[in-house]
Amino acid sequence: MAEDSGLPTDSKLTLTKQRWAREGKFLTGKIARSPEQRLPPGQHLTMDWPVLDLGLSPEIAHDRWRLDVYGAVDNPVFWTFAEFEARPQSRFVSDIHCVTTWSRYDNQWEGLATRELLMACQPKEDARFVVLHSYDGYTTNLALEDFAAEDALLAHSWSGRPLEAEHGGPVRLVVPHLYFWKSAKWLQAIEFLVEDKPGFWEVRGYHNRGDPWAEQRYAGD
Repeated sequence: MAEDSGLPTDSKLTLTKQRWAREGKFLTGKIARSPEQRLPPGQHLTMDWPVLDLGLSPEIAHDRWRLDVYGAVDNPVFWTFAEFEARPQSRFVSDIHCVTTWSRYDNQWEGLATRELLMACQPKEDARFVVLHSYDGYTTNLALEDFAAEDALLAHSWSGRPLEAEHGGPVRLVVPHLYFWKSAKWLQAIEFLVEDKPGFWEVRGYHNRGDPWAEQRYAGD
């Protein structure tokens, strides 16, 4: 089971999204991925950046933020924000695709590429998965190959400004090729695992991987 202690599991958003999973809400049955197919099936564009959370929005000052990286790694990492920011930084432009059907193009991110993190912590040979732990108690899981995507990063800035708390600051994960619930806000720890461990939404009817172009919104899709 997910380690979601402290999260409101009966909030309106949580109950609504669980109902969507049961009903297969928003599914079109289409699968598409081609150079000209930028918008995944069932998605619509927005110029805004909607705010979705589970009722908790932690405010973590930069001087109090820590990132712990542990589990199936040779070199566990325990960084302050200053130590995190001192690592080689990257800038990527990518799209956001939320499972609630909105998409936002051309988001400008700055942060630490996940591949840089992998070089620092050195996952063990049998490591296959990661679990993201957030300051609000949220968890989500990813296969190691998804976490290590070329444009995936631990973002601290968006559009040239520090990432706001409502969008996951000081640091959030960004994995553009998966639905955005996989890009955990308020990142606190990254746990490397040999065996998979589903997170908050994955045990509540949502797909274990979440590929937008395959419409992997819900379990069984």
